[in-house]
Amino acid sequence: MTEVQRPSLTAGEREQLTGWLDLQRSFVRMKCAGLGEEDAHRKVVPTSPLMTPAGLVAHLRWVEYGWFQLGLVGVADTGQTPWTEDGHVDAEMFVDDVPLAQLLDEYDEECGRSNAVIADLPLDAVEVGQPADKAASLRHVLCHMIEETARHVGHLDIIRELLDGTKGYTKVE
Repeated sequence: MTEVQRPSLTAGEREQLTGWLDLQRSFVRMKCAGLGEEDAHRKVVPTSPLMTPAGLVAHLRWVEYGWFQLGLVGVADTGQTPWTEDGHVDAEMFVDDVPLAQLLDEYDEECGRSNAVIADLPLDAVEVGQPADKAASLRHVLCHMIEETARHVGHLDIIRELLDGTKGYTKVE
């Protein structure tokens, strides 16, 4: 994913929501730039051993899939997700054997699929297969995904600083 600019101060609602989400998504790759495999999978938070750059990228990919494909499109989960009925609640973060580059590419591809969903739905469209009082609108999902992605970008920022001192929005070339 290429670097994204903030949306215009006077952009409409859809452009603001999608623009802020795309901006946060672009920071995920930025925060991972230049990381070696060992650091991408290094556990630096003893109380949260799944909180690695690789684990966070995988988590964000599957969160995109869950909200946009499963929720808004209504794609049936036919075993393609890492979650199982009796499995670990954070199963998507068990990626010690998956290269970071692959995880980032999968994340970018999932964001592309999400953007295709976003483009085709009105902001008032709601999740399929949910009771009317429990179904989130696309507008709600976009706000949630901005929050979710930004929160995890913050985690990536802290983890990256612990790993090699890189902080803020500086790019590693």
